[in-house]
Amino acid sequence: MSLKIVTANRLRDGAVVYLAGSARWSERLRDARRATDAAETDALLAAAERAVAAQEVVAPYLIDVVQADGTIHPVGTREIIRASRGPTIKPPVGSFRQDESHV
Repeated sequence: MSLKIVTANRLRDGAVVYLAGSARWSERLRDARRATDAAETDALLAAAERAVAAQEVVAPYLIDVVQADGTIHPVGTREIIRASRGPTIKPPVGSFRQDESHV
Protein backbone atom coordinates (compact mmCIF):
# COMPACT_ATOMS: atom_id res chain seq x y z
CA MET A 1 0.00 0.00 0.00
CA SER A 2 1.20 3.50 -0.75
CA LEU A 3 1.60 6.23 1.84
CA LYS A 4 -1.71 8.02 2.54
CA ILE A 5 -2.89 11.06 4.50
CA VAL A 6 -6.28 12.70 5.03
CA THR A 7 -7.11 16.17 3.77
CA ALA A 8 -10.27 18.24 4.14
CA ASN A 9 -11.44 21.83 4.27
CA ARG A 10 -11.83 23.57 7.60
CA LEU A 11 -15.47 24.53 7.98
CA ARG A 12 -14.78 27.85 9.71
CA ASP A 13 -12.79 29.42 6.85
CA GLY A 14 -12.49 26.88 4.01
CA ALA A 15 -8.72 26.44 4.43
CA VAL A 16 -7.14 23.22 3.17
CA VAL A 17 -6.13 21.18 6.22
CA TYR A 18 -4.45 17.85 6.93
CA LEU A 19 -5.22 15.44 9.74
CA ALA A 20 -2.27 15.57 12.11
CA GLY A 21 -1.47 13.77 15.37
CA SER A 22 -3.92 13.78 18.29
CA ALA A 23 -6.84 14.21 15.85
CA ARG A 24 -6.01 17.87 15.27
CA TRP A 25 -6.00 19.59 11.88
CA SER A 26 -3.05 21.50 10.45
CA GLU A 27 -2.61 23.74 7.43
CA ARG A 28 0.91 22.35 7.08
CA LEU A 29 1.28 19.27 4.91
CA ARG A 30 4.39 18.24 6.85
CA ASP A 31 2.26 17.78 10.00
CA ALA A 32 -0.02 15.18 8.38
CA ARG A 33 -0.33 11.81 10.06
CA ARG A 34 0.69 9.09 7.60
CA ALA A 35 -0.89 5.69 7.02
CA THR A 36 0.84 2.73 5.44
CA ASP A 37 -1.83 0.02 5.70
CA ALA A 38 -5.58 -0.48 5.66
CA ALA A 39 -5.94 -0.42 9.46
CA GLU A 40 -4.13 2.91 9.67
CA THR A 41 -6.20 4.44 6.86
CA ASP A 42 -9.39 3.24 8.56
CA ALA A 43 -8.25 4.93 11.79
CA LEU A 44 -7.48 8.17 9.94
CA LEU A 45 -10.86 8.18 8.22
CA ALA A 46 -12.66 7.43 11.51
CA ALA A 47 -10.92 10.41 13.16
CA ALA A 48 -11.84 12.57 10.17
CA GLU A 49 -15.49 11.54 10.37
CA ARG A 50 -15.55 12.50 14.06
CA ALA A 51 -14.28 15.95 13.03
CA VAL A 52 -17.08 16.18 10.45
CA ALA A 53 -19.62 15.31 13.16
CA ALA A 54 -18.08 18.02 15.38
CA GLN A 55 -18.41 20.48 12.46
CA GLU A 56 -14.66 21.15 12.31
CA VAL A 57 -14.07 20.06 8.70
CA VAL A 58 -15.99 19.15 5.59
CA ALA A 59 -15.39 16.49 2.92
CA PRO A 60 -12.34 14.63 4.26
CA TYR A 61 -10.67 12.12 1.96
CA LEU A 62 -7.48 10.11 1.58
CA ILE A 63 -4.72 11.22 -0.76
CA ASP A 64 -1.52 9.55 -1.91
CA VAL A 65 1.77 11.11 -0.88
CA VAL A 66 5.41 10.22 -1.35
CA GLN A 67 8.22 10.81 1.08
CA ALA A 68 11.50 12.24 -0.18
CA ASP A 69 14.33 13.78 1.84
CA GLY A 70 12.26 13.48 5.02
CA THR A 71 9.38 15.52 3.56
CA ILE A 72 6.04 14.36 2.19
CA HIS A 73 4.74 15.54 -1.15
CA PRO A 74 1.28 15.02 -2.67
CA VAL A 75 1.13 12.87 -5.79
CA GLY A 76 -1.87 14.14 -7.75
CA THR A 77 -2.07 17.44 -9.61
CA ARG A 78 -5.15 18.56 -7.67
CA GLU A 79 -3.43 17.89 -4.35
CA ILE A 80 -0.23 19.64 -5.44
CA ILE A 81 -2.33 22.72 -6.22
CA ARG A 82 -4.24 22.48 -2.92
CA ALA A 83 -0.97 22.12 -0.99
CA SER A 84 0.53 25.16 -2.70
CA ARG A 85 -2.30 27.37 -1.39
CA GLY A 86 -4.25 28.24 -4.45
CA PRO A 87 -5.03 28.33 -8.13
CA THR A 88 -2.61 27.99 -11.00
CA ILE A 89 -3.33 31.51 -12.23
CA LYS A 90 -2.29 34.77 -10.65
CA PRO A 91 -5.22 36.01 -8.52
CA PRO A 92 -6.00 39.65 -7.83
CA VAL A 93 -3.80 41.08 -5.09
CA GLY A 94 -5.00 40.02 -1.65
CA SER A 95 -7.46 37.40 -2.91
CA PHE A 96 -5.62 34.24 -1.85
CA ARG A 97 -3.04 33.33 0.71
CA GLN A 98 0.09 32.33 -1.15
CA ASP A 99 2.13 31.79 2.00
CA GLU A 100 4.32 28.75 1.38
CA SER A 101 5.32 28.47 5.02
CA HIS A 102 2.40 26.07 5.47
CA VAL A 103 3.63 23.52 2.92
